[in-house]
Amino acid sequence: MEQTTGVERRSLLGDAISVSGAFEGSEDIAVARDLARSFLTDVQAVHGLPVSERAMGVVQLVVSELVTNARKYAPGPCLMTLEVNRGAVEVSVWDSNPTPPAILPPDPHRIGQHGLEIVMALGQSFAVHREPVGKRITTTIALADTSLADITGTPL
Repeated sequence: MEQTTGVERRSLLGDAISVSGAFEGSEDIAVARDLARSFLTDVQAVHGLPVSERAMGVVQLVVSELVTNARKYAPGPCLMTLEVNRGAVEVSVWDSNPTPPAILPPDPHRIGQHGLEIVMALGQSFAVHREPVGKRITTTIALADTSLADITGTPL
């Protein structure tokens, strides 16, 4: 049986609030989602920052997709960090495989392999960074919903 190696760390650094966890087993994907939900619940309850239901669900989905990919394609544990700053949460997942992920074009007939497509569609940003060992994939999700009326200043 695979065992979770993650130790939760929380810190308040200036305006940034963060949590990290290390995950080693396939069952840890659910643990990563739970950590994301718990963290965002605390962000709202303890720190008073608004977190929409949409943001809560999107962050859990993005965490699930990125941790699943790390567990599937890289040996050893992966490290997930969530950091809230300036009204958004940055989701970052490191794994030991230095090979950048294959980002496939949308194909409604393809079965599977839509995870990064989903992450890229839901995030405000998407980046793959090579690390001294492995790579880090990062995306940012807004904590509060913004409607078209909010952006344009015109009621719909």
